[in-house]
Amino acid sequence: MRAVAQRVSSAQVSVAGEVIGRIDEPGLMVLVGVTHTDTEELAAKLAAKLWQLRIMPDEQSCADLNAPLLVVSQFTLYADTRKGRRPSWSKAAPGPISEPLVECFIEELRRLGATVQTGRFGADMEVSLVNQGPMTLIIDIDE
Repeated sequence: MRAVAQRVSSAQVSVAGEVIGRIDEPGLMVLVGVTHTDTEELAAKLAAKLWQLRIMPDEQSCADLNAPLLVVSQFTLYADTRKGRRPSWSKAAPGPISEPLVECFIEELRRLGATVQTGRFGADMEVSLVNQGPMTLIIDIDE
């Protein structure tokens, strides 16, 4: 699994003009992608890593600060752009595989104590955020 985490002072996601997820305090905006070999175990490892990662101010973690997260599924994180001008999406897992794993990731964050807002899987979403720092990290978890 792969995540792009951005430290934010606020963030929101909308579908068809309706805000469906929002955080109004410092936390993380997290884009999550799934590939074919990912498992529930990897989703749980990614959630724990992200929750404990010391990327908030003063080298604290979201767990230390009880900071909220806004999680949005993002299959394009597995784009292959090495050849030609059109990205290949072949490394991204299809919806029937990725949706349950994104949900597992979200549920594991909540089980760890996180306040989590989300986007809507497969929807055409508009995401807005105020990047703090800026602090943006790519986090890969694999076997």
